[in-house]
Amino acid sequence: MIAVSFNKEKYFYDVHSLVRAFYPGEEVVCFVRWEKEIETDPERFALAVDLAEEQGSIAVTFVPGSRYPDRAGKKREAYTRRSGCALPADGERESSIDFNPLTDGDGRRVYRAKNALKRLLYRMLEEETGKSLPWGSLTGIRPTHIPKILYEAGWESSAILRELSETFFVSKEKAALAVEIADRERRILEEEDYESGYSLYIGIPFCPTTCLYCSFPSWPIAGREKQVEEYLDALMKEMDFVAKRFREKTLYTVYFGGGTPTTLSPGQSERLLQALEKCFDLSAVKELTVEAGRPDSLTAEKLAVLNRHHVTRISVNPQSMQQRTLDLIGRRHTAEDVHRAFHLARACGDFRINMDLILGLPGERAADVKDTLDQVAALGPDDLTLHALALKRGSRMQALAETKGVTFPAFTDIEEASALAQAKAREMGLAPYYLYRQKNIAGNLENTGFAREDAIGLYNILINEDVHSIVALGAGAISKCVRGDLVTRAENVKELGQYLERIDEMIGRKRALYSE
Repeated sequence: MIAVSFNKEKYFYDVHSLVRAFYPGEEVVCFVRWEKEIETDPERFALAVDLAEEQGSIAVTFVPGSRYPDRAGKKREAYTRRSGCALPADGERESSIDFNPLTDGDGRRVYRAKNALKRLLYRMLEEETGKSLPWGSLTGIRPTHIPKILYEAGWESSAILRELSETFFVSKEKAALAVEIADRERRILEEEDYESGYSLYIGIPFCPTTCLYCSFPSWPIAGREKQVEEYLDALMKEMDFVAKRFREKTLYTVYFGGGTPTTLSPGQSERLLQALEKCFDLSAVKELTVEAGRPDSLTAEKLAVLNRHHVTRISVNPQSMQQRTLDLIGRRHTAEDVHRAFHLARACGDFRINMDLILGLPGERAADVKDTLDQVAALGPDDLTLHALALKRGSRMQALAETKGVTFPAFTDIEEASALAQAKAREMGLAPYYLYRQKNIAGNLENTGFAREDAIGLYNILINEDVHSIVALGAGAISKCVRGDLVTRAENVKELGQYLERIDEMIGRKRALYSE
């Protein structure tokens, strides 16, 4: 365990994320001193953070490789009083940083105390571990957000690159990626007045099986025929409310996610898409996406339904083309099924096709990723999303590790695999257009979407850049209300039975969220 004590309850998330990034797999505990005493792993270290933001200064006391023999001493007693942790003084060092506590007014809203603390802590952890992070001190923020702010303030690309590298310690490669994507997003969003409209997310929480790494609300569809029909009834009730509440707004994109929406039968998909067309004015919709996701859920009949209802974009997501990996993670389909589903989709409609890959899956190496990329490149998708594995508590993989001590073969070449994948995407004629990061992400990397210029997934940009409200329907779906710089959210309950029973309450939550 790594203990971090603070003199006030502030910046816990950012410090926790940064320490975990340097020490993946370690338990990190942040607390306000005097609240409790923490016994940490004697082979690790402890930190004491002193925030004096009003005066523009921060100090961090760092005790590396701490050990805890029962001994006295004025330095140890002073440290204990200051931090609330019973630590020896041997090896401790203190560093501090001064900063301007006021906003400079030239786009530097990204600074102030939090980032001063992270700069100081990053340098200390870098020195202690001997390693650097690809995204430097950035945590809890979309890496493209800083370039976006600085572009709006009139900065040139070259100056933004220097700022990311010198101020936030972002690697030159990642800084260039963030600036390239921010510039592309800026140009795309200038084309329309997206702030006056909204987008619609419709969640279908059913799958053929549940993947080992998945933490989304989803249930195997087998044997749930009656519940699926009840679920569609509830969705349509939410649809009716949203359509009336937003009748004066322009609907720009619709996204069916999951789960796997194509686990629905052709008749069920027909019913749902007909309800969408009946409730909403789709005349301004620029993109209607359905995540086919699992190739074993696709049939010619289902694709015909999607094509008939003017679906413009689908996802056929293999995650990997290595059969042993597919078997391990519970996908229950073959690599050959991916090829079949992709060619079937090309034959059944004029869809823009996205494919998702996950880097860092257990047991894979960079050579496996290269083979997967070669197979995907031969298919020629219009859009390729590269995810770095992020394990969350809701996944079976994490639960098995925590409750049963099950271990999975490690992925050791994540940075090499990421570089290979991004280079291959560019070789395929695809350019990066959106990027986001998650907690506990492999290699402290990122998720990046690449696409042809005429096949960019607009919804992906809109949801990541907080341009306008995203109204989300279904179990576990999270609606987002954007009013200028203010973003608020309302979440539907995740459990399927609870969602069905409490559908009126879910509508009430939306009514409150979008009350103005």
